[in-house]
Amino acid sequence: MTMSEAYRTMSQQVDLVADIGLLLYPGCQLAAIYGLTDLFRIAGEWTGEEARAIRVSHWQADDTGVTCIWDSHPGAPHRLTHVIAPPSIIMPDRMAPAPTAAVWLRDRHTAGATLCSVCAGAFVLAETGLIDGRRATTHWAFAKQLAQRFPKVKLADEDMVVDEGDIMTAGGILAWADLGLTLVGRLLGPATMLATARFLLVDPPRQSQRPFAQFVPRFDHGDDAVRTSQHHIHAHAETMQGVADLAKQAGMTGRTFLRRFSAATGFTPVEYLQQVRIAKAREALERTLTPVDRIAWDVGYSDPAAFRKLFQKLTGLPPAAYRQQFGIGG
Repeated sequence: MTMSEAYRTMSQQVDLVADIGLLLYPGCQLAAIYGLTDLFRIAGEWTGEEARAIRVSHWQADDTGVTCIWDSHPGAPHRLTHVIAPPSIIMPDRMAPAPTAAVWLRDRHTAGATLCSVCAGAFVLAETGLIDGRRATTHWAFAKQLAQRFPKVKLADEDMVVDEGDIMTAGGILAWADLGLTLVGRLLGPATMLATARFLLVDPPRQSQRPFAQFVPRFDHGDDAVRTSQHHIHAHAETMQGVADLAKQAGMTGRTFLRRFSAATGFTPVEYLQQVRIAKAREALERTLTPVDRIAWDVGYSDPAAFRKLFQKLTGLPPAAYRQQFGIGG
């Protein structure tokens, strides 16, 4: 039985929880493509009593377009939930521009996919313009080049994985394992992620070991107007003065916008903004020694007391206790 036949048989017996596309561009690291393919399959076989799986497909980018060349569960039309640009085995200064891939990535993002990159894959992702003004990471050795070529990107090259909600970037050339396990933890649960890491004899991603739920935004709900508002919140959470303008930008009444946003995301617009800000604050507490009051200001709160109260409400711990338990900034 071929690999495709095995996946096809399995697809008839399991619940597909995600549709992940892996982008093959000129000079990309094939080890990451096949490693992630295997990682997601292994994870699907550790799901316990209820069989679940992650659909994985390979998409070839060239001058003529982007085409699906392999599919773990062929048959049903694709509705990609995530797209990953893998590392490059060509040094960034010799990587050719990939405008066709960039257009395709933008279209997938508009349709609701979370875009991801690993290592020098950030250069492909940056061509879309979607990480302008956003935090992103790449290999530390390539950070200066990324900053020079895409000066609007806010480099966070000290981080292994940076999660901006609808955009995720990972650092080193083997960080595809960290990114893959992070996605497994979110899609199949922390127990499956840990079992997968143990089977592969690799360390689990540090942020995925938290004993309380993470904010996992949904972008594949089908409401284009709400998704545009979500993208706006993720890009401007620190400076937004509230959510009153979102309804106007979406061309709706306040009542209609509230109803549609809540139905699509599971949160009111205010709650969603709070979740995005607190997620950014959690990352700052984990990875830096920045004072709590400064973090509160940086994520959009001028009242530190209100920030502390909200942080404890959403995470179950005061900021100082959270840093003590999870901080690695020292």
